[in-house]
Amino acid sequence: MEESYEIDLREYLGVVRRRLWILVAVILAALISSGVLSYLVLPRVYAASTTLMVLKRETPIVDYSTVLLHRQLVKTYGEIAKSRTVAAEVVRELGLPLTVAEFEKKIRVTLVRDTELLEIAVEDRDPALAAMMANTLATVFINHVVSLMQVENVVTIDQAVEPTRPVRPRPVLNMAIAGVLGAMTGLGLVFFIEYLDNTLKTAEDVQRYLSLPLLGAIPFIDVRTEGKSPDSALSMQFPASPPGRRSDQSHAQAPGSG
Repeated sequence: MEESYEIDLREYLGVVRRRLWILVAVILAALISSGVLSYLVLPRVYAASTTLMVLKRETPIVDYSTVLLHRQLVKTYGEIAKSRTVAAEVVRELGLPLTVAEFEKKIRVTLVRDTELLEIAVEDRDPALAAMMANTLATVFINHVVSLMQVENVVTIDQAVEPTRPVRPRPVLNMAIAGVLGAMTGLGLVFFIEYLDNTLKTAEDVQRYLSLPLLGAIPFIDVRTEGKSPDSALSMQFPASPPGRRSDQSHAQAPGSG
């Protein structure tokens, strides 16, 4: 069983080696396409973020239920920051050429795990505008918390600054993914072509698939060796290659074949 497995594995490797150019071509095509899209076609998107902190209310006793209540409050504030009312006020205050729904898609509010911190990020193609929108959103959000909750327990830790590097696209990651997908596609194409090829090309093919003994082979005379010794000009080759390998150097003849 082990010998059969090793033979099959060698055959698979032989199939890939014979049509390696297809695999390489598909991978290169995927890498080049991904690189062109990432560097030349897809727009650069920048993200600016500001960090806010929700202060704890003064309580005489601090227990586990108080901590859970405070964390629930942080989540509530996160939903307020993403609310349509806050987004509409930011759009109106900055005079953005966007609908409220379009602006909401640019907002990302993240609760920093096990802390009282909120991170508000805004994405845009203009890095300066992204920073301005993030800071304005934080200011409007704090004002709404004061008016709705009647408390001033949210402070700004870090204001948004103009980003220098885009968050999208990520060319290296895109090309890496494209290379993996290209390799998978190329391997599938190689084995599919091999599956469609049902011709017999070597002496081993005759013996393996037809179970017929080999009677002889037509020798191949290389015209490039003209003038050399007969032994080098006349050669009978029986390539020990896996099934499917093309060989123009010998043609096997089985009993009953033309």
